Amino acid sequence: MKSLISFVIRFIPRKYLQLVSHFFLRVMAVFYKGDKVACNVCGHTYSKFLPYGRTARENALCPQCLALERHRLMWLFLQQKTNFFQADLKVLHIAPELCFIDRMEAMKNLDYVTADIESPLAKVKMDVHAIPFADNTFDVVFCNHVLEHVDDDIQACREINRVLKPNGWGIIQSPVYPLEKTIEDKTITDPAERERLFGQRDHVRKYGKDYAARLRKSGLAIDENDFVKTLDAATVAKHALPPDEIIFYCSKG
Repeated sequence: MKSLISFVIRFIPRKYLQLVSHFFLRVMAVFYKGDKVACNVCGHTYSKFLPYGRTARENALCPQCLALERHRLMWLFLQQKTNFFQADLKVLHIAPELCFIDRMEAMKNLDYVTADIESPLAKVKMDVHAIPFADNTFDVVFCNHVLEHVDDDIQACREINRVLKPNGWGIIQSPVYPLEKTIEDKTITDPAERERLFGQRDHVRKYGKDYAARLRKSGLAIDENDFVKTLDAATVAKHALPPDEIIFYCSKG
């Protein structure tokens, strides 16, 4: 199973996986019946979650809603640390994750807009370098695992900062590695070389510990929130949360 999932996500484009993978994975769920782990996004329980990743991580993917460790952590953060479920908010969700779309669209307090340059799940076709909305439009912006793919991550963040309202906030997650400084080389276009240097064939940089400082160059205010460290061990285990994931909470600068 781990080898199959690793092969599929490495070589099949994400936009196609988004359309069909959940049907296959829900069939696989019958082999994972149990109550040892619980997905706090969709509420389903399993003996364990499915493996996921190019180097497959055990106990990662919910077969029902496709939430990963980071998605379950973000959902819990939104519930416990923000007004996301109570306030009337206009939300821009860039490259929307399947596990969130239906749930956020169903929330009566949200004016929810999904956008992406290629995702078949998004309703607005949009280049994050030039977001087609006016200044100060959104209360909340989500942009997760996008910036490692784009040509100019600072410009993308400038655009996010521009469309956020004065009291707006957002979450901008990306893979962050134990490197002192982000590495990138725009002259590298060979997919295999990009995979070797940056972790994936469609990544154009590999973020290091300077991730937040780098994003602040755009004007955004970035808080490195270690929310997961405030949770008890039983909660982390029950939802299979990533024990070292920092939530990069941003606000308009």
